Amino acid sequence: MRPDPLPGPALARPAGRRARAPLVSPALFDFWARRLSPTWSWNQPLARVVAREQAASDAVSLVLKPNRHFRGFQPGQHVNLGVEVDGRRLVRSYSPSAPATADGSFRITVKAIQGGKVSRFLHDHAKAGDVFTLGQAFGDLALPPEGDGPRLLLAAGSGITPMMAIFASLARRPDPAPTTLLYSTRTRGQRCFVDELRAIAAANPALQVRFLLTRDRAVAGDEAEGRLDAGLLAPWLDASAHVLACGPTGFVDAARKLLVDGSARFAAESFSPPVFENTDTGTVELTLARSGRTLVVPRGQPLLDALEAAGLSPAHGCRRGLCNTCACTKPAGATRHLLTGDVEHEPVSALRLCVNSARSDLVLDL
Repeated sequence: MRPDPLPGPALARPAGRRARAPLVSPALFDFWARRLSPTWSWNQPLARVVAREQAASDAVSLVLKPNRHFRGFQPGQHVNLGVEVDGRRLVRSYSPSAPATADGSFRITVKAIQGGKVSRFLHDHAKAGDVFTLGQAFGDLALPPEGDGPRLLLAAGSGITPMMAIFASLARRPDPAPTTLLYSTRTRGQRCFVDELRAIAAANPALQVRFLLTRDRAVAGDEAEGRLDAGLLAPWLDASAHVLACGPTGFVDAARKLLVDGSARFAAESFSPPVFENTDTGTVELTLARSGRTLVVPRGQPLLDALEAAGLSPAHGCRRGLCNTCACTKPAGATRHLLTGDVEHEPVSALRLCVNSARSDLVLDL
């Protein structure tokens, strides 16, 4: 896509800009353009914070207005947000927590994680006017077309963000399929979007919301106490039900065990970093083809972690093998996919550093 136009007759003429394009690098264009508007760029998706509000006791919602290079998203997807913290650019993945508005603005909701550099920065310091880099949307967590059976959305903790966007998008449909959102938190104060969720449910009989509390007492009619169990999920143990779950790994695993055999379709995402079983021992030699640098790295450790331990900063995003930000070419060597256990001996062009480890001496195009 072309960059946002700059004012003035010379830069406003598309033909003139095209003629100059080979003579002006994108980096130089961005350097001067951002002195006129912080979100003008030749080709980089950027977003400006236009509003901020407290979403829960430990979470904040930020409304972002992207520039024209951002292609939008489907409810349930993620975007990579690039933030400068203490002089370093860090990237983290967030799910929009509401459908986009008419002008393309969208909301993310960030829970402050203890020790989390980006989440703490966004929660404590992000303000209207701040500009962040964006990656294009990714992820496959989405509901099937209408008329395809009842739906159950399961969310815990920060897993509510993609489910909130999906639930709100259903409310815009003229005749949505019966859908229940079950939202689990430890305490009542940690919940986000309570009034918004209840308003959606009150306005649409096909959409219901239930709040599950694991530490507080249930006092409202739409609240329950405890953790996921077979009794709570019994209404959805049906061959026609479609279930989506998002939350910490333990929550998603519990839902899968309870529902995957009883419901016809079950899809889930965990926002916790995957835990890898390290079955390989010893070290191998890793050669970085572009820089000519050679490292000794442990077998069985994610390559992204090994490179960071050596003082390098490869591009990355989700750290879960979803976004492809850390993908690179592997010209030679064997790697193990740490989620599946598969060993790859052939050269590949899209090796994800975050979920692959070195199995033998290895060459990466870095």
